Amino acid sequence: MKKLLFIVVAAFGTATLLSYTFKLAEPAFLSREAYIACYHQTKDQIQLDAAKPGFAALHMAPAYYKLENPTGSTVTFKADGGDAQGYFIKSKTKSNKWLFVIQEWWGLNDNIKKEAETFAQELGDVNILALDMYDGKVASTPDSAGAYMRSAKSERLEAIVKGGLAYAGTDAKIYTVGWCFGGGWSLQTTLLAGKQASGCVMYYGRPETNVERLKTINCDVIGFFANNDRGISPVKVNEFEATMKSLGKNIAINRYDAGHGFANPSNPVYDKAATEDAHTKTIAFLKAHM
Repeated sequence: MKKLLFIVVAAFGTATLLSYTFKLAEPAFLSREAYIACYHQTKDQIQLDAAKPGFAALHMAPAYYKLENPTGSTVTFKADGGDAQGYFIKSKTKSNKWLFVIQEWWGLNDNIKKEAETFAQELGDVNILALDMYDGKVASTPDSAGAYMRSAKSERLEAIVKGGLAYAGTDAKIYTVGWCFGGGWSLQTTLLAGKQASGCVMYYGRPETNVERLKTINCDVIGFFANNDRGISPVKVNEFEATMKSLGKNIAINRYDAGHGFANPSNPVYDKAATEDAHTKTIAFLKAHM
């Protein structure tokens, strides 16, 4: 009996020792940022920005603006089996140069159409296509803009961009420009354009963080960012610039002591001097690459 009891005690002790020896350490919980990085690509994070409590506060409701005497018109093109739209200004002379103009989070409103008209006048022989990323919806308040941006799934946005690229054609040289939401999608459009990409302009948009994707960029990039931006922080801008340069990409980052949305005249933080400087550099950049 004693021998049996000894064997049971010994077996229990051995099992306890083994379980302690081979016990795996419990994994540490990931931060919210880490979970987002794991499960969402940068193009998804652009959409998620709209859900952040402070993001809407960076945008005041835009002042009413009506474009007078437009030279462009609405065009429809196929996008992943459905239809998509854009505001199109055709070059007066035959051209394979296309500038994709990408809206702020408000939608394709008359302010963006006015920007398209300005680019058409200043650049000359280039086709201008302002993509309608919200499928006809235009916001007039931060709440509605946030709702539209949150509901704009990256798969649909990517389909619209690809539809625009198909509309331009395989021989087109693609240039992109956008602000805020559109600044991020200006870079995403450049990535989707592949070898057709010829120049990218981004105003205070979310940078791509995936190094493997950044390796595929085939054109020069110029960016305009605000040092006081509480959405796209200077730290993220610095990291983006450093990564691009480490990959041998040609990037020019311009920084202003301004706030997010400084180039929108209806924004209280509108900075006329910064806007004019950025616009001058944008036109010079595009002309140099066309």
